[in-house]
Amino acid sequence: MKSRTVSAIAVAALFVAARGAFAQDPAAGARVFDKCRPCHQIGEGAQNLVGPDLNDVVGRPAGSFPGFRYSDANKNSGLVWDPPTLQVYLKNPQAQLPRTQMAFPGLASDVDIADVIAYLAQFGADGAKR
Repeated sequence: MKSRTVSAIAVAALFVAARGAFAQDPAAGARVFDKCRPCHQIGEGAQNLVGPDLNDVVGRPAGSFPGFRYSDANKNSGLVWDPPTLQVYLKNPQAQLPRTQMAFPGLASDVDIADVIAYLAQFGADGAKR
């Protein structure tokens, strides 16, 4: 019985780890994005706030949204906001991009990060969901 319990726990741990690596739940990401809303907008009618409009951000070169004043660190980073780069950045923005103006400390959960990336990826340049 004890080995069965240990096996069940191991399987559950693997499931949680796999979900973190492969999760993509845009609905859950919309809830996580509430942490981003004080500085960023997304969707139809989105505008720059403290941070840039995030429409069509997945795949966009860093520091390139028209009309937003980026830090030199962001503009000159050479980063492209693809899912692997966003995964690292959203975990700890300052570590990924030192001297960025983004004061957000990051998201602790890999699941939350994957979900918010899936949420962001839904929006085209015009703010409509794809």
